[in-house]
Amino acid sequence: MAAAGKETSGRAAGVLATREPGAVRTKRGVKYSAIAVREILAGYGFLTPNLVGFLVFTFLPVLAALLLSFTEWDLLRPIKWVGLENYIRMFTRDPTFIRVLKNTTLFVLVTVPARMVLALMVALALNQSLRGTTFFRTAFFMPVVSSTVAIALVWQWIFHADFGPLNSILWMLGVSHPPNWLTSTQWALPALMIVSVWQGLGFNMVIFLAGLQGIPEQLYEAARIDGASGWQQFWRITLPMLSPTTFFVLIITTISSFQVFDLAVIMTEGGPANATNTVVYHIYRNAFQFFRMGYAAALAWLLFLVLFVITLVQFRYQKHWVNYDL
Repeated sequence: MAAAGKETSGRAAGVLATREPGAVRTKRGVKYSAIAVREILAGYGFLTPNLVGFLVFTFLPVLAALLLSFTEWDLLRPIKWVGLENYIRMFTRDPTFIRVLKNTTLFVLVTVPARMVLALMVALALNQSLRGTTFFRTAFFMPVVSSTVAIALVWQWIFHADFGPLNSILWMLGVSHPPNWLTSTQWALPALMIVSVWQGLGFNMVIFLAGLQGIPEQLYEAARIDGASGWQQFWRITLPMLSPTTFFVLIITTISSFQVFDLAVIMTEGGPANATNTVVYHIYRNAFQFFRMGYAAALAWLLFLVLFVITLVQFRYQKHWVNYDL
């Protein structure tokens, strides 16, 4: 009887929709009134500017870069189709690419864990109801919204081998030969890692802080009643409840670390001896200094593929440690 009632009501709705002036029938037999059609068209009208912007400024340039990666073009001579030559060249005739790939990989392997662990520690410390936490939250977040150029110039002065305050402190501590940070092939990349971790710490801290404040306090109260220590509460409650936030921070930190560019340009210009040259800076130099547009497009697409594969792997294995049902 219930099914018959639903069928009757459906037929009645169809009759009313058909009788309504201006009703429209689609290919599947679904009936829309004139008002519904106008609302649907209005919705597509609001979406149109965003769709056009996406097609013109994102999709078409990405597609053009893909086609350009199979060509040789220096902006002056006609475009020449070379197929996979640019991709083969990366690993056979461009020793600089191998160096920048190693630099970028090492940069990611160091900065991603450092930024995540330090940000979580700071977020745990600033998640307490203590006086001054608002000031420290703002202070840690300030580098995120500050100009990268200004940050790089300040750290250039800090790392100065002769007049920088960092080496002055090392001299006071008894270090007779402190590093020549930005002019040393051994210490230039670690210097950039330090600046990158310091600059990105505040953003990750805010994300972790939001995740920590979303954990119900009742869980900690129950754990304390059961006699759980602080470490047990952190290991059994905080980390599992924070796993979705940790996964998000891992994704965005990995992507941003692979795309490091501005610090390398301003602080060291990729030197000394390509010690701080990165994949993105290598793309920039090939495109806008050497005018190898096709080769630069191939490098950009390789970076995209690397990030795409890493992100897919992270999403594939998240089910083993990310808990959404807690």
